[in-house]
Amino acid sequence: MDVNPVEIKEQAEEAAKSLLNAMVAVTIALLASFMGVCKVKDDNICQAMAKDQADKIDAWGYYQAKNTQSKLLTSSAEILQIQTSFLPAPARVRAEASAKKMLDKAKEEEGKKDEYKKKAEGYDKDYELLNYRDDQFDLSDALLALAITLLAITSLTQKKWLFWLALVPTLLGVIMGLAGLLGWHIHPDAITNLLS
Repeated sequence: MDVNPVEIKEQAEEAAKSLLNAMVAVTIALLASFMGVCKVKDDNICQAMAKDQADKIDAWGYYQAKNTQSKLLTSSAEILQIQTSFLPAPARVRAEASAKKMLDKAKEEEGKKDEYKKKAEGYDKDYELLNYRDDQFDLSDALLALAITLLAITSLTQKKWLFWLALVPTLLGVIMGLAGLLGWHIHPDAITNLLS
């Protein structure tokens, strides 16, 4: 049996291509699975952000309503107090009692107004915290999409160095995805600053 060096070289090249393609395929499959998990969490965060926005708008609406009620009650009480000087004694007593009730109710509405203001500010703060995590998932998506593109080009060109280059956005994308999933305080600004 003759050993053909050209045949051996071709078989070695095919084995190397096969290994590189296998590494690319496994990496893409793992990234796609990871991106799927991140997408579920990111969608849940986006839903919570939308709810916080709606709740904040409602709370500010109630705040405005309580503010309007308080002002109307106060001005009505003041008008009633001015009118009491022109009323006969029995009517004056009733008018003064009504004015006092209106002022008490106005104070109550002022207290409720502050409560709704705090609620609205709380929803806004929660929205900002959720948005921080949403940004992490957004950067993870972008980096992992870049990595998958580089991996596809690696498979087409069979350039091993391109595979290793693709691992840079892969690593950064996985870190940002894990940061979003696990609540780590790594923000896209940190990576942007690192890359700039």
